Amino acid sequence: MQRLDFTPFYRSTVGFDRLFSRLDNLVGEDAKTYPPYNIERTGDDAYRVSIAVAGFAPSDIAIETKENSLLVKGARGNGTEDKNREFLHRGIAERAFELRFQLADYVEVSGASLENGLLHIELKRELPESKRPRQIEIKGGTPPTIENKTVN
Repeated sequence: MQRLDFTPFYRSTVGFDRLFSRLDNLVGEDAKTYPPYNIERTGDDAYRVSIAVAGFAPSDIAIETKENSLLVKGARGNGTEDKNREFLHRGIAERAFELRFQLADYVEVSGASLENGLLHIELKRELPESKRPRQIEIKGGTPPTIENKTVN
């Protein structure tokens, strides 16, 4: 596979070194395809990540957030039930997985649920009051005057 060289961009830009480092990392990584997942917008500031986790129990899955990162790990316990089972065809993978998602600023996990083999992680973007747009009132007044004359 051909690697892209971002060195010229490092020399001609200031403050974008983190962006090009991330691009370097993305080019070298294989695409994560297991387990399959959807990312959808459910409202103006609400999102849902749905991950197909057939065969996993809630106790087999861990969801962690740290800074602007969401990490979902799944690993089946090594129970004795698999030793007693004989598969003629095994199409449900049930293998361990780890998915990472980069979250935008102020996006928080608001909940998670497991239903019908799908893990739904609800996300909500909550802007702090200081970051929300606000209207600035324009106060009217009399124009400044010099020696009882109005300045135009």
